[in-house]
Amino acid sequence: MNTVPEQKPGLVTAIAVMTLVSGIVNLFWGYVASATAIGSFFGIICLPITILPTILGVFEIVYAAKLLSTQPQPVQPSTSIAVFQILTILMGNIFSAIVGILLLIFFNDVTVRNYFARLNAQGVPITTPQYDPTPEPFDEPALPESTDQPKKPKSKNIRKIAGK
Repeated sequence: MNTVPEQKPGLVTAIAVMTLVSGIVNLFWGYVASATAIGSFFGIICLPITILPTILGVFEIVYAAKLLSTQPQPVQPSTSIAVFQILTILMGNIFSAIVGILLLIFFNDVTVRNYFARLNAQGVPITTPQYDPTPEPFDEPALPESTDQPKKPKSKNIRKIAGK
């Protein structure tokens, strides 16, 4: 078994660092928005909306920690986090929106795709199903044999009606 960890591409490290910084910014942004919202009656009603950047920040930090760990963990490219980062522009957070756009671009890079494919393939044996090129003969279901004697065909009696 190979114990030497695989070298991460530079774009994967950039993804991890940008996601970590964006997570910290979102935590701060959500805290400031929530603290500001508590100052007014309308803000208290909108408080659940101001908490959303904080929740996104937690998810970003966890995802970045998985990418930055020395022992790589199987993890997929998180396009959903990138989309939510882009949606933070609705809260006025331009930095996270730019990071989200960059992440979507970086996730489509060939070296990043190959790295995630190799990372997720470790420990899982890839087996291809073996197909037999010759088809098996198809057995038709047998009809049940009846114990009755074969029925005789009915004779057709044609009646003639007088006068016609």
